[in-house]
Amino acid sequence: MSDSYKTLAREACDEYIVKHSRFIGYAKPVKTEKEATDYINEISKKHWDAKHNVYAYSIRESGVKRYSDDGEPQGTAGMPVLNVILQEEVTDCVVVVTRYFGGVLLGGGGLVRAYTHSAKIGIDAAEIITLSKWTVCEIQCEYTFYGKLETFIRDFGGVIEDSDFGENVTLKFRIKKGLEESFDKKLQDLSNGKVNFSQIGEVIAGE
Repeated sequence: MSDSYKTLAREACDEYIVKHSRFIGYAKPVKTEKEATDYINEISKKHWDAKHNVYAYSIRESGVKRYSDDGEPQGTAGMPVLNVILQEEVTDCVVVVTRYFGGVLLGGGGLVRAYTHSAKIGIDAAEIITLSKWTVCEIQCEYTFYGKLETFIRDFGGVIEDSDFGENVTLKFRIKKGLEESFDKKLQDLSNGKVNFSQIGEVIAGE
């Protein structure tokens, strides 16, 4: 499984109207299939009076991908929504598109375009982010080395999480997983072998 992947930043929605039909695209980050189905049920309950509540979701860990046309002609609704998820390369997410029928038939092609667009605006509203695996590290150093070390960590692409100013400076930070050896080599060069770091954990976080 890759050390980085794309998902959604938050729950959000957007809507538009075509030929008097109102389409609302909901999108939300989820971690499990149960979270996805719970959200689908929540939106379906909220819009119990809607003609259709079409959905699709993709779960990273299990590899599960599911969709439903919810009464629309087969292939015109759920699959287009799932296709947007796949094309945007997002996972651990669920998209629900609610349709209030406006009395004018859209035809197969019109439905595909409408559900595709609704899924896309929902995902855009939720914002795509990249999450990566990071190694959480800690370093202790003298105050005279602190400024140089802080600059080095940031230039390396690391993220400083916490600084403790006691007898010495203790920095807690994270670097991309897999770069520990390269970081150590450059740190040794920078400090003439006087400063070492320890790995204290792992975390999945944004860039």
